[in-house]
Amino acid sequence: MTTENRTPPPVRQLRLVVEAEDYDAALTFYRDVLGLVEREVVPSEGDARITILEAGRATLELSNPAQVKYIDAVEAGGQPSAKIRVAFEVDDAETVTRDLVEAGGTLIAEPRETPWRSLNSRLNGPEGLQITLFQELEQHADQDQDAGPG
Repeated sequence: MTTENRTPPPVRQLRLVVEAEDYDAALTFYRDVLGLVEREVVPSEGDARITILEAGRATLELSNPAQVKYIDAVEAGGQPSAKIRVAFEVDDAETVTRDLVEAGGTLIAEPRETPWRSLNSRLNGPEGLQITLFQELEQHADQDQDAGPG
C-alpha cells in the first residue's frame, strides 16, 4: 500500500518514550551531542522532568527475523541487535559516531558502507537504547533535491 491519493493518515506523530534514570546525561547525549532539537519542556510536579526532542521525520521500520539477521551481518558484523533499535539519519556518520562515543555511547560497530548505499554504525546509548546512525550516500527520489540528505 502506498500513500498516493490517500486521505491524511490518522497518526500524526511517532513518539518514542525512554525512561532515563540519568536524565541529564541522556539529555546531553541526545540533544547536545546528537543534535536533536528541543521542542518542548513540559512542566511537572516535584522533580519530575520531561523534554520533547524532535528527530525530523519519523518512520516505523518493520523487519522480519531474516531481514534483521541480514542487517546485523551487514551493519554490525553479525552481532545481534536489540529487539528495538532506534536509527537516526545524519549527514556525517563517522563524525557523529565519534562524538557520541566521546559523550558516553558504547561503540558496537564502526561506520561501514551497506549494500543499500548508506554508511551505518551501531552504538549503545544511554539507558540501554541501541542506536544505528546512517548516512545516505545517494539522494533518493523522494527527498527534496535542494535540501540534500536528512
